[in-house]
Amino acid sequence: MTATVNTKKGTKTNERPGTRATAKFVRSSASKAREVLDLVRGKSYGEAAEILLFSERGISEVVAKVLDSAAANAENNDGIPVEELYVAACYADEGPTLKRWRPRARGRATRIRKRTCHITVIVARYSPEQLETMRAREAQRGQTGKSTSAAEARRRRVSQSRQRTEAAAAAEAEADHDHDHDHDQDVADAVASADAAADAAEEAADAAEDAAEADGVTEAVAHAVDDAADAAEEAADAAEDAAEAALDGDVDEARDEAEEAAEEAAKARAAAAAAGDNVETDADQTAAEAAEAAADAAEIAAEAAADVADAAADTDEEEED
Repeated sequence: MTATVNTKKGTKTNERPGTRATAKFVRSSASKAREVLDLVRGKSYGEAAEILLFSERGISEVVAKVLDSAAANAENNDGIPVEELYVAACYADEGPTLKRWRPRARGRATRIRKRTCHITVIVARYSPEQLETMRAREAQRGQTGKSTSAAEARRRRVSQSRQRTEAAAAAEAEADHDHDHDHDQDVADAVASADAAADAAEEAADAAEDAAEADGVTEAVAHAVDDAADAAEEAADAAEDAAEAALDGDVDEARDEAEEAAEEAAKARAAAAAAGDNVETDADQTAAEAAEAAADAAEIAAEAAADVADAAADTDEEEED
C-alpha cells in the first residue's frame, strides 16, 4: 500500500494579499501582542476597532494605531472604503532584545531582558457576496453596522485633526506677521539653542544610565550616577518646556521652567560630586565621569533655558512699548 503525501503549500501569512501597516521595535514582547491580535483576526474593521478600544491590555493602543494606519492606507492608496475592510491577517514577530543587568546579593548580577516586537496588520476587502449579505443583515436589523460607525468616527477624527492643524498654522502665520521680526528671530534662535542643549542633556543622561549599569560599578556610585542622570533629564525637560512657553509668549512660565532647570542642574552636579567621592574601581571612575558629563550638559541646558526666558521677556516688553 502506497501512501500519498500532499506537498502543496498554502499562502504564507506574511504573503497574503491586502493592504498592510507595520509598527517596528514596539517595546513589548511578541507573546503579549499576539494575545491581542488573536482577538481581532478575521473581524471587520469596526468590530476590531471596538474590541481594541475596550481592551484592558496596554498593547491594545499600539495595535489600534496599526489597524487605523492599515485602514488609512487602504482608503487613500487603494481606494477601498473602510466599511468594506476586515482583518485578513495580523501577526507579531520578535524584535531585538535589549539586555540589562540587575545587581543581586553576593556580587552577583541577574540579566534583564527587555523584549521588543514588530506588529503587522493586513486588511482586505470583503467579497461582493459577503458585502451583500452584511448589508442585507444590517437593513433587516434597521441599524448601522459597526464598520460603518467606526469609519464615520475615524473620518470625523481625521477632519478635526486637519482643522486643528490648519487653525494652528493660520494662527502661527498671523502671529509671525504681527510680531517684530528681529525679536522673533532672537526668540527662535534661543529656542533652537535650548532644544539642542536639551537633546544633548538627554543623550548624556542616557550615557550615564548605561554607565551605571556596567559590570563592576559599586552600588553607591550607581545610585549617585542614576540620580545625576535623572536630574539631567529633568533639566532637559524643563529647558524644552521653557522653549515651548517662549514660543507661546508666556514669559512667566518660561522663567519658572528656567528656574526649575537651574535647580535640576544643581542636583545633577551634587550627585556627580557624590559619585566621584565614592569611586573604588575603574568602572566606578568611568561612571563618575559620565555623571560629570551629564551635569555639564544639564548646566548648559539650564543656561539655554534662561536665555530663552530673557529673549521672551525682551520681546514682550517691546510689544508693550
